[in-house]
Amino acid sequence: MARTKEFDPDVALQAALELFWRRGYEATSMADLVEHLGIGRASIYATFGNKHTLYMKALDRYAEHRDPGLLTELSQPGPALPAVRAVVRRFAHEAGSDDGRLDGCFITNTAAELGAHDAGAARRVEASWNHVETLLHSALTRARAQGELPEGRDPRALARMLLVLMQGLRVVGKASGDPARVRDAAEQALELLD
Repeated sequence: MARTKEFDPDVALQAALELFWRRGYEATSMADLVEHLGIGRASIYATFGNKHTLYMKALDRYAEHRDPGLLTELSQPGPALPAVRAVVRRFAHEAGSDDGRLDGCFITNTAAELGAHDAGAARRVEASWNHVETLLHSALTRARAQGELPEGRDPRALARMLLVLMQGLRVVGKASGDPARVRDAAEQALELLD
């Protein structure tokens, strides 16, 4: 007869996500996971696979629940450019706040730590960035169609610039104790939308 699990895999996955997010992949050992999740190594392997598979599952969970307000913010009826500006300013504020600075963004952290040598991580990062870029592109295309953005501006190129800026804000915000650094960078970039 099969033994029933004595833990909730969903709760364990969330706990693993939080630990990986805070410490990174390489700095998190299986012993750390055993201690943090409060379940045995064999149970972790049986439920989630190895450490890498668990990390990828945690990254998938993060991506599924990432910034649910972003779509809502960027697809509101009416003027689109104020929404784009508000999103960039929110990213800058979060990156410069104590909470945002300490953990950063799990996607951005993964890109920096694993993106260059882990194809699975790179695919997940790219999918997340494509999602954000698509939302920004759609809002900027709408802004240009509504006359908020000059005709000569390329919504795709601007969306890509803002995506790179927002990711950069998260990296610099995580390492810097000066919130003005990310705020000033965001404001300068937003001037390109005028």
